[in-house]
Amino acid sequence: MEKSKRPWALLGCSHDERRPEIVIKQLHPVPSTVSGSENIIKIDFTNSQNQRKLKTNQIIEIITVPNPDGRKNQKNVAITINAKLIHSILSKKYSKVSITEISTLECLTKLAKRKPDLVFSGVKYFEFEENQIWLNDFLELNHIRYIGSNHAALDREHHKGFAKSIVKQAGILTADYVIINTNKVSVDNNMNIPYPVFVKPVRGGDSIGIDDLSLVFDRKQLDAKVDQICNVLNCDALVESYLTGREFSVGILEDERTNLLTAMPIEIIAPKNERGHRVLDHEIKRLDQETVRKVKNKTLHKKLSEVGKSAFKALGGRSFGRIDIRLCAKGLPHFVEANLMPGLSKGYFYRSCALNLNMTYDDMILLLCSNRLNS
Repeated sequence: MEKSKRPWALLGCSHDERRPEIVIKQLHPVPSTVSGSENIIKIDFTNSQNQRKLKTNQIIEIITVPNPDGRKNQKNVAITINAKLIHSILSKKYSKVSITEISTLECLTKLAKRKPDLVFSGVKYFEFEENQIWLNDFLELNHIRYIGSNHAALDREHHKGFAKSIVKQAGILTADYVIINTNKVSVDNNMNIPYPVFVKPVRGGDSIGIDDLSLVFDRKQLDAKVDQICNVLNCDALVESYLTGREFSVGILEDERTNLLTAMPIEIIAPKNERGHRVLDHEIKRLDQETVRKVKNKTLHKKLSEVGKSAFKALGGRSFGRIDIRLCAKGLPHFVEANLMPGLSKGYFYRSCALNLNMTYDDMILLLCSNRLNS
């Protein structure tokens, strides 16, 4: 590739700079062993179905944060949940379910004193008096259970380049990549990745920043797409080899009593764009234009499941999550990215549960709670 004339630097994989955090000093190492060889374990959720009428006295608090502007995406919220709907579902089995909005440090302190049996939330962190407090760290410090993965695991998957480096070290296939940052002094850099390449933000979800221009065939297109990501989204760009095969997402459910994982692959088919390419971009997701179907081929199902479970373990995931995978030209599954706090609306994670385990939405929500409460 020709020498860059732009102020770019290729960066290694590192965490984002954050404000100083308070209270928490805990170590969550990446698991040292990764195995994808387990048989697929079918989680038995019939017990929660049968016991809905037998309400328990366990206390569940659904935690939210203020959203005065009604924003769909808040930087400190990983999962936007319908708190009233979740409350309605959980109240079928649990007699003590409440919704709490945390707006001050005092509210958070009172939560610790109440010590519920479980916190159900999609909130990542709070910012009080210029200090950042991660909810899951705070709950662990106060010995309160919560759904989903811990702070360290969320950090690993938040930076897509860092996540790729971790899974690569674990022996999992992933496309070659570089990270481009326009805020660094330029160095003489050459990307040893042949065109076409795929360009996307190194952080963020919902395919924000991905569009028809993400599939790049020359340097001029690369310049334009990187500029768009860095200037409009104020984000580093991840440039990776383009995987030409089919696209999948693997839902993961962990039985927290046994640590056994159930993998639930689904295929996602985006409509062809004007250039004849299938790019699963933000608009297609927003308008629900993609086709989602069950993976019926047993051999492919097994391969996708093994990659999904291995990546989930390598990143330190817990309870539930989603691993995105794409096939290369040779048909080999490659890790694309992870979401260890996947959306709990009726998106890909729910559809993976429904298509593979014949779950209803209520079944899924109740299982996520009972799984943690019984751990």
